[in-house]
Amino acid sequence: MTEAPHGFWARLSTLLEMIKFAHTLFALPFALLAMMVAARNFEHPGFPGWRVTILVLFCMVTARNAAMAYNRLADRNIDAANPRTSSRALPAGLLQPNWVGFFVFINSLLFITFASMLNPLAGWLSPLALLLVLLYSHTKRFTPGSHFVLGLALAIAPIGAWIAVHGAFAGAPWFLALAVLLWVAGFDIIYSCQDTEFDKHSGLYSLSVTLGEHVALRYAARLHLLMVVSMIVFSLTHHMGWIFYLGLALASWLLIHEHRLVRGGDLSRIDMAFFRVNSVVGLVIFLAGALDVILG
Repeated sequence: MTEAPHGFWARLSTLLEMIKFAHTLFALPFALLAMMVAARNFEHPGFPGWRVTILVLFCMVTARNAAMAYNRLADRNIDAANPRTSSRALPAGLLQPNWVGFFVFINSLLFITFASMLNPLAGWLSPLALLLVLLYSHTKRFTPGSHFVLGLALAIAPIGAWIAVHGAFAGAPWFLALAVLLWVAGFDIIYSCQDTEFDKHSGLYSLSVTLGEHVALRYAARLHLLMVVSMIVFSLTHHMGWIFYLGLALASWLLIHEHRLVRGGDLSRIDMAFFRVNSVVGLVIFLAGALDVILG
């Protein structure tokens, strides 16, 4: 058994590894894209000022920290029983639940504080947003729609970034948010296929348990097709240019590649499909959108 880390910094390092802090960038691209589109008519196109930009980044990081740590805390007994996840820090005894709970509390408090510093609407909505991202951790216990709850939790990020800039819902990029919901739900369905048998015997819900892996993977492909359609509608309603369409074409090709990786139910490459391909999808769309806004 691996020895538990001693000292504050050692424990913090273990905790950040547990919540995959290095993948924080994975959640950022669509929020930053929405922020830049919201500020495209500012003196410096796409830049709402350092104060708003830094606070949006802090909100994204602290919300994700709270959500991921809470997910590991809520699932620690499930993770302990699952051979694939039994080596995670909490079931392995590398971290104590109360230490992780404190981390969740601090990040939740910081998220609400940073959101309140942006503008009144962002502050009032921040507890509701936090509740939504924490709720996801419990949904697989009672509904196969848990993938869509996760998608909704991430889909509020671009709306939140828009509110951060304008302090209002007016003109918000709803189709960008819908695209995020469909994108996240699709790749979460793929990822959940790794645990189909375990979930089935543990009374947990997912589309792969309810419909079978092959049907679930087909649903994931359809969701990603709808995601591309939503991105096209977003680009039309917000007058994006040819650079953005080039980025969207590349992102679409990457999504096709992702589904080829798991075609036929080959689950051995799911980690590659889930982390590498999807992180690049978000990055490509953001970079294309950012260039489009900056260059007009």
